[in-house]
Amino acid sequence: MNASQPVFDLVLRNGSVVDGSGREPFRADVGVRGERIAAVGRLDHAGSIVNVDASGLVVAPGFIDVHTHDDQAVFQWATSEAKLSQGVTSVVVGNCGTSLAPLCLQGDPPPPLDLLGARDEYRFDTFAQYVQALQAAPLPVNVMALVGHGTLRVRNMDDFSRQATPEEIQAMALDVHEAMAAGAAGMSSGLFYPINCGADTNEVVALARVVAGYNGKLAMHIRDEGDDVAGAVQEAFQCARRSKAFLVLSHQKVAGKANHGRSLEIMELYRQEGADVPFAIDAYPYTSGSSMLHPALVATSEKVLLTWSKPHPEVCGRTLGEITTEWGCPQAETICRLQPAGAIYFMLDEADVSRYLAWDRCMVGSDGIPSDPHPHPRLYGAFARILGEYARDRALFSLSEAVRKMTSLPASVYGLGERGLVQEGCFADLVLFDPNRVRDRATYAEPRQKAEGIERVFVNGRQAWPLPHDQNGCSGRFLPGRRVQSASEGT
Repeated sequence: MNASQPVFDLVLRNGSVVDGSGREPFRADVGVRGERIAAVGRLDHAGSIVNVDASGLVVAPGFIDVHTHDDQAVFQWATSEAKLSQGVTSVVVGNCGTSLAPLCLQGDPPPPLDLLGARDEYRFDTFAQYVQALQAAPLPVNVMALVGHGTLRVRNMDDFSRQATPEEIQAMALDVHEAMAAGAAGMSSGLFYPINCGADTNEVVALARVVAGYNGKLAMHIRDEGDDVAGAVQEAFQCARRSKAFLVLSHQKVAGKANHGRSLEIMELYRQEGADVPFAIDAYPYTSGSSMLHPALVATSEKVLLTWSKPHPEVCGRTLGEITTEWGCPQAETICRLQPAGAIYFMLDEADVSRYLAWDRCMVGSDGIPSDPHPHPRLYGAFARILGEYARDRALFSLSEAVRKMTSLPASVYGLGERGLVQEGCFADLVLFDPNRVRDRATYAEPRQKAEGIERVFVNGRQAWPLPHDQNGCSGRFLPGRRVQSASEGT
């Protein structure tokens, strides 16, 4: 092989490869040609246009964030640093029953749809229009999308606090058909939220059956993560069992001090209910959550930190207790005066968080909300925190297992067979990080601090972090879900 004739576009040399499969790290070079990994091994004499010395660094597959609310953020190039700076190369949007499409709004979006953006962002009357916009945009990361059950209810119902009529369910089912045919990976449902909580199990099952016909996923923010968490988990498994859809249990937790320790009970439910239901879970590595400002969540929390308030933007980053004292009114009145608003809730126990994260079917999802003026630190820190604090410092699991949870596991769940591994033929989504230095730096006081130790990130073979100088460097793409052809379409 003549070194003067480049064989590869890029070679990462002398790195410690953690390939995503869960196997132990091994020393190798990684050669990239175009968008794909062309070779993994000793490439000492192979010519390359770009050579990167990865000595002392880990070479891993790009991380897949399975739980995001980046539906609009992926169009905004400047916001991509929250993902790329912690090694994320692919995101799943449309979680918790909220998606930008299919919905055109005349007024303000009802909570929690306002977490994704303002009225003008809801401009896609069909899911296909949203997919077309993704395909036309310079995406910094790869994007896979779910259609939101809550969004469908707002689109098709005049009063989404009640159960849907058979006619409304049929209209939503047609929208799910359209979304799945356009490339949606599945449907998400957020039965806790005001726009979604009126739905009964039969409604979810009817829509999930459409999803299952396309080999899609049913991602569920369950109805209750507090006192009735066990019943809510059982309902989710019932939805999946009856519809025959693959179940993803979103941001698994047990909320409220009275429920600390119940993760053991829920994992026993996993074993019982999951015996005949294919499923996975996702979780984030923090003892607090974040969402719309909701009295039920306030009631389960030891402390509440405001992330945004439309009528009172000056309160961002302050606690609900401080604001209530300053205003000299009951807490219930404070909550009403702040609305619409969002908050961080300190309501989880570390032992439960660790137990979920260590579960062998647990993927990592940041659940960050990029539109928040004062976001939860998980937006910038979740994946680096897994590598640094949970794998290296706490030894909750090995580095190889940490990487598997963030790469090949989510790739297998969402049908991304050519991603999630450092393997010849796979797309060259790659991250280089220093295993001794990698850590999250985002805090509750300063949540937009970028992770430390993430040296380089490549998306489809092109460097994406540090950020290229212009959007022409963006190489992300829309990743369609697996589509099952119907018999009527022929062969």
